[in-house]
Amino acid sequence: MAITTLLPPTVGFDLDMTLIDSRPGIRACYLALAERTGTYIDADLAVTRLGPPLVDELLNWFPAERVDEMADLYRAMYPTYAITATPALPGAREAIAAVREAGGRAIVVTAKYEPNAKLHLAHLGIEPDAVIGNLWAEQKALALREHEATVYVGDHVGDVRGARTAGALSVAVASGPCDATELREAGADVVLTGLPEFPRWFSDYCSGR
Repeated sequence: MAITTLLPPTVGFDLDMTLIDSRPGIRACYLALAERTGTYIDADLAVTRLGPPLVDELLNWFPAERVDEMADLYRAMYPTYAITATPALPGAREAIAAVREAGGRAIVVTAKYEPNAKLHLAHLGIEPDAVIGNLWAEQKALALREHEATVYVGDHVGDVRGARTAGALSVAVASGPCDATELREAGADVVLTGLPEFPRWFSDYCSGR
């Protein structure tokens, strides 16, 4: 009889509002961008709808023909205004540690500009096995498949779509702009209040594999 040995799991994590509370830093960067360009940006409103790509938000404040230019400027300003202002969310480090302790790999797959995503993680001392940026919603499946992730953890319905497209288990955390009901309706397999609940859930998941 052939014996099948399960490999340790690879778990993908979203970044903004999953591992980090990026609202203070993003707010500061939007305010600085508004001051520099003389363009009104409602930074308080913008940080209530984090998740989609930067250009989607900038379209609300700049003409379409200027959005790429403004995105480049924002990304260049971002390290100055956003990195030190951004804390880890409760349970972030413990969630990564839980995967590692199970012998698995933890990767970050995010829509954020990859160099800035790496700056956040380095500043906070969070060291995933890989960081892949510039991917949103269904596009995240590209990285999840490449790294053979069996679980993807995120806070947005776009993260749920990415997990399902990749054939990974969608674990949603209600720490971002989408509440638990919205995440369930989007098709999340598991909904947690936040990452502090992840280690116990992950232990049960590993035991049941």
